[in-house]
Amino acid sequence: MKLTLLEIVQDIMNDMDGDNVNSVNDTIESQQVAQIVKTTYLEMLANRNWPHMHTPFNCDSLADPNQPSCLRIPDNIKEVKWIRYNKRSSTDTKDKYEEVKYLQPEDFFEYCAHRDSSASNVQKINFSGIRLNIRNDQAPQYWTSFDDTILVMDSWDSTVDSVLQQSKNSCWGVKNPEWTGLDSSIPDLPAEAFPALVEEAKSTAFYTLRQVSNEKAEQKATRQQRWLSRKAWRAKGGIRLPNYGRRKAYSGYEKNPLLDKG
Repeated sequence: MKLTLLEIVQDIMNDMDGDNVNSVNDTIESQQVAQIVKTTYLEMLANRNWPHMHTPFNCDSLADPNQPSCLRIPDNIKEVKWIRYNKRSSTDTKDKYEEVKYLQPEDFFEYCAHRDSSASNVQKINFSGIRLNIRNDQAPQYWTSFDDTILVMDSWDSTVDSVLQQSKNSCWGVKNPEWTGLDSSIPDLPAEAFPALVEEAKSTAFYTLRQVSNEKAEQKATRQQRWLSRKAWRAKGGIRLPNYGRRKAYSGYEKNPLLDKG
């Protein structure tokens, strides 16, 4: 069963023999307990790869002719798992969404550095002092990021678009947790994780606000965390990321397609 923030705070305050509250903002102590619940919630999300946090999304276009092969990661995205781009050419009749492979920044730089900067199909761009040779006659093949915010692609097709487009990229990643702190707010966790959230927060609240340990809450929290670590996926076989028939690609440049923003 899922609980609101107020219900969680009331449960913890009751076990602590605290004041009865009708809002998390009624007393200083209830506000402190609410903050402990928030911290516990964020820690739980950070410590486990929760399937409900995975989401499809689109990277934003910079719409900058000086950086035509760049996209921006949305603020609510914590990790980028993979990127696909519509590589449809000016003569194609159908969309062609294909994976853009990840390169480590140093490998990406070396890959671009070997291009002929004087060629007509190469455009030099300056990204935070890093000069890159970007092709302007083909869809992107590789991407990287030098700052965990902007994605830099190795090329774009200038006969199709003047810059890479938001509407033409399709991504999969992990979203950042949200927290509003309202009485009616429900932490974004599966129902089976709420006992662990409550007991972890309760154990912390007793130690922080009462300067005593609550062995019962600590034992419950430990049991709940162990159970969650063994919990099978709700969907049979687990939630599997769509691969659209992709096979393991053979490439000397291919790396783990993960950009950690955490």
